[in-house]
Amino acid sequence: MRIPPLQFSPSGELIITASATSSQNDFDFLVGKWKMHHRRLNKRLEDCKEWTEFESTDENSKILNGIGDIDTYKTTEMPGLEGKPFEGFTLRLFNPQTRLWSLYWVANNTGVLDPPVTGSFENNVGHFFVKDTYKGKNIIVLFRWDVRDKNHPVWSQAFSADNGTTWEWNWYNISYRIE
Repeated sequence: MRIPPLQFSPSGELIITASATSSQNDFDFLVGKWKMHHRRLNKRLEDCKEWTEFESTDENSKILNGIGDIDTYKTTEMPGLEGKPFEGFTLRLFNPQTRLWSLYWVANNTGVLDPPVTGSFENNVGHFFVKDTYKGKNIIVLFRWDVRDKNHPVWSQAFSADNGTTWEWNWYNISYRIE
């Protein structure tokens, strides 16, 4: 599955255009309770080949008459936290004018809202991008939601340090519905 080519404005900003089929119902598949199996790269942008696997739970619901959804993610198995509880929160908002989704993430270990990844779904695969920094390096972050199997959606994350020429996949999770 290919990553859509990136487009940039003359000033270097990402240009993100919604797919023709983008709708406020794109994340309806996520409503409910989930168990998630994660596979996370131990070090990012360091040519690392070692991965850590762990489990978490997630609970999702729609908000704002369907133009948004929220979820709460929990685990005590987050690598590097020695069994301490970890909780994250996602706010997803659909803009009816642009037909783009913006996904905002915050975790209890930082208390800082990450810049939103923005994008849309096409053929049950969503790509969401943002320019950001990682350890002082300018990067582009990609979230991919593959929901071709709505009972086992796959979320993945990749970083690019060269404006999308190459990508390092550094996190995958598969969700299993429990309610």
